[in-house]
Amino acid sequence: MSSETQSTIEQLVPEWLYLPDISERWGVLVTEVRQMVKDHKLIAVRRGPNKSLQVPAAFIADDGPVKHLVGTVTVLRDGRFSDEEILEWLFTEDPSLPGSPIQALVEDRGTEVKRRAQALSL
Repeated sequence: MSSETQSTIEQLVPEWLYLPDISERWGVLVTEVRQMVKDHKLIAVRRGPNKSLQVPAAFIADDGPVKHLVGTVTVLRDGRFSDEEILEWLFTEDPSLPGSPIQALVEDRGTEVKRRAQALSL
């Protein structure tokens, strides 16, 4: 990831969680969270002084990923978006939503977000 892209993502994503913190919240082994990252169900970025894997906190609900997140990420990946481009798109304000796509997902407005992701991926 370029330093410019990393800087943009750092500015857009207000809070991050370490994989062990996610596993504790969900009551699962950390290996299960790692597998979700490996299976592209969650996006993790290496950051901080130890370059540890971290996931945007907005992706994480009490019992799993935010509803419609995995499907939205899949649609964007199928459209050849990189992880960085997906993060940037999800966290960038869209006045027509209103708010950012991730905010809309958290508020259970996933249908509109997925529709927009599909239109971008064509």
